Amino acid sequence: MDRSSKYLVTGGAGFIGSHLVDALLAGGHSVVVLDDLTTGRQDNLASAQTDPRFRFQHGSVLDAPLVDELVGECDSVIHLAAAVGVKLIVEQPLKSFITNTKGTENVIEYAQRHDRRILVASTSEIYGKNSSGPLSETSDRVLGSPSVARWSYSTAKAVDEIMACLYHRERGLRSTVVRFFNTVGPRQSPAYGMVIPRFARQAVRGEPLTIHAEGRQRRCFLHVADAVAALLLLLERPEAEGETFNIGADDEISVRELADRIITRAGSVSPVQHLSYAEAYGPGFEDMERRVPDTAKLRALTGWQPRHTLDDIIADALADARSEWHEALPAGVPSTPEQRLPAPCGTAAETALAGR
Repeated sequence: MDRSSKYLVTGGAGFIGSHLVDALLAGGHSVVVLDDLTTGRQDNLASAQTDPRFRFQHGSVLDAPLVDELVGECDSVIHLAAAVGVKLIVEQPLKSFITNTKGTENVIEYAQRHDRRILVASTSEIYGKNSSGPLSETSDRVLGSPSVARWSYSTAKAVDEIMACLYHRERGLRSTVVRFFNTVGPRQSPAYGMVIPRFARQAVRGEPLTIHAEGRQRRCFLHVADAVAALLLLLERPEAEGETFNIGADDEISVRELADRIITRAGSVSPVQHLSYAEAYGPGFEDMERRVPDTAKLRALTGWQPRHTLDDIIADALADARSEWHEALPAGVPSTPEQRLPAPCGTAAETALAGR
């Protein structure tokens, strides 16, 4: 990366985007963020807002003239803007599909017109129900019926990837596609079905940790700092143009084991509660038992290695959850689950707890 580069980061107020913005500014670059704040938050950019090389533009990737203007004034584009999270996709499938296809078409089109290099964020959802593993960039996609909202997200991101690939082949677009696998860390909201921040908040509050089905699903979790490090390395490599890369960790854990580990690390009194997929997302929801990335391609090109363990990830998630919970508590209310346990029957403490 040229140290004088100016980057446009769409979705830069989001979880991954805001960490990337901080890293780009720390590296001496200028950054323009375009975000409609549907899932992003300006609080995520608190540090960036103090930097004179940073500018925030409230707006949507669906606004073609605005995208044209911003792409034209920047040297490179990092396209992270998308409708994200299983919960949001299931609840707002049409809006999500349009944002994830038309928005990407706009960004790619103007990146090609202005001859800007672009990095397009995709997802492990591309692989659908393919539970073999580890999954390489050329592994088959296995999807359910188009009528199932879950697979509309996978299809939309596949369209994004196809556009990036064809624009590269036919029009010379300098594009790179990255597929994120379960990226976790500070600033991640539990509101859209993200499992670790949701478990952390439930554990800190002494609430049941809600597990879908039996919790046998196996996943790998990557710290956001390691994901950002991978992005920065790919941006430095011209050889990454025209290519697709998985970004993720490869140490598996079942969702049930993850819940137990978070409860232990939090010192929580939370029980585990099982919910059916129908209870969590409505009828017809489909999931996969295992999703593990093969990151050999990324490692071979860049030498990238994750530096954070799952315990590091859990520690950060619990710290975020405790901070949020402490700020939300009224004055005088105990801040730990153990302190909020009911006193013996009939005491004033029990009566007060019951009244909250």
